[in-house]
Order: sequence, then C-alpha cells, then structure tokens
Amino acid sequence: MYEAFFGLREKPFALTPNTDFLVQLAPYQACLNLLRVALGEGEGFIKVTGEVGTGKTLLCRALLNELDSERYQVAWLPNPALNPMGLRQALAHELHIADVEELDNHGLLSALHQRLIELAAAGKSTVVLIDEAQALPSATLEGLRLLTNLETEQRKLLQVVLFGQPELDATLAREDFRQLRQRITFSYRLRPLDVRDASRYLQERLAVAGYRGEPLFSGASVRLLVRGSGGIPRLLNILANKCLMAAYGEGARQVAPRHVRRALEDTEGARRSSSRLSWWLLAGGVSVCLLLAVWPWLSQVREVLP
Repeated sequence: MYEAFFGLREKPFALTPNTDFLVQLAPYQACLNLLRVALGEGEGFIKVTGEVGTGKTLLCRALLNELDSERYQVAWLPNPALNPMGLRQALAHELHIADVEELDNHGLLSALHQRLIELAAAGKSTVVLIDEAQALPSATLEGLRLLTNLETEQRKLLQVVLFGQPELDATLAREDFRQLRQRITFSYRLRPLDVRDASRYLQERLAVAGYRGEPLFSGASVRLLVRGSGGIPRLLNILANKCLMAAYGEGARQVAPRHVRRALEDTEGARRSSSRLSWWLLAGGVSVCLLLAVWPWLSQVREVLP
C-alpha cells in the first residue's frame, strides 16, 4: 500500500489506541497533568469526559502505563457493563484475590476490604480505571460509590477514575446520584482539536511512523480535514488514512484538498465538503439579484397592461 511510497514503517493513522502515537497536545497534556495531581491527592472520584473518538481510551492506556507499580495498584475495567456483583468480582480479579467465584456478596466485600488494607499497609494506593463509564448501569454505579466508603482513619482505600462520553454527565446530574457527584473532586472535558492542534497531530503521528519529508498535508488540506472531522481525532485518523490512499493512487507526494474531499465523501459521520452547498447558495443569490433587477421593469409592465 502507501507505506513504502511515503517512506513509512507502519500505518500512522490506525484506530487502535497505541500509546506510542500519543501526541502531547495541550488538551491531552492538561488532562494527564490533572490526573497525576488528582491521584496524588488520594481521595474521591476523578472524571474525564469527551465525545466519541476524542481520545479517552488512549489517555486511559497512557495513564495505565505511566503509573508506578511500586506506588500504585491499578485495576483496569475496560468493559463496565456489569451488575454490582460482577463489578466487585472483576475488581477482585484485578486485585489478585483468589477463589472469587466461590464468595457470596458479603464474603466478597470482606475480601476486598482486607485486600485494600493490605495494599495500603504496603504503601500502595489502589486506583480503579473504568473506560466507557457511561455504560455503567445505575445500580453498578451506586455500588461503586459504596466501595469507595472503604477507608481507614487516615485515608481512602480506593480511588476511581471514570472515562466516559457526555452521557455520563447526564447520568451523574440526576438527583439520585447527588452523593456520588459530590465525591468527584476533579473533572476534565476533552475538547475537539483545532487547526493548529490537528496540524501537529498529523505531523507527529507521521513522524512516529517513520516519515521524514516535507509536510504531507497542505495547510488547506488540514483546514478541510478539521472542518470535515469536527476536530475528532478518530475521524481525523480515518480521513487521513483515506487521504494518503487517494494521494498514493494518483502518485501525488502531498495530500491536496481534492484528496480530502474524496475521503469526506467516502466516510460515514464526516461533514461533507461545502462546495456543493456553496454552489446552491451562489445560485440562489444570483436568482435573487436578477429578480430585484427586473422588478421595476415588471412593475411598469403591470401598470400599462389593461
């Protein structure tokens, strides 16, 4: 495909959340810095929300990779669509508690409490990272809150980081979740990328993949990509990949706006090029101008007609 043509070792815009391709953009760096500070505080819930495709899973993986195993015991729950018992069992597995399936609810809670005390005594903070947290059933979310009640006289035994879509905010805004909402000590909302961020995003991902030439995406192409993707990194990846395929098919060494338009037409969820809409608006404007121009003449004709 196009990798050899552009001098790439691998595809730069794959959809898998590979942390090697995490670009240290301002919104991502601000989010990671907030997470580090919040975890250092040692208590409460932490919430990161953003639209589909804004990079929440990638940030979750990046945080997972950077937490020091000497200081933190991390439990990662990528699929939280569980009932309360299932969530407790999944957490127990992550904390290496034996014979989880044989324990009833009371026994499981006791085992979790004991394990959390052991970890605290060993100088470790236990952190639960929950991806796709908007999928948590209401009963499970409440069960998670109750788990954070486990504490000693000096500290909380469990911290929870929720990564979710805006639907999570809507759930937490409900009256029956006001107790949990009050325990969210830090929160961050990921924003879409602007043109400057997107340009750096494209260039750095290409560099990680091995590209060493002149900018592959022209300024006009980047602006069109941002409009078409809404600044959503996942859509940006899909479109950029198709742009490279289109340019390679023509033997072109740079992605031009025509390649972006072709990618936009071929991608579900992308905002189509506005050129056709602009043509209709121009045509409509010309029609209005013509009508205004001939209106006095039409009025005169109407006056002389019997």
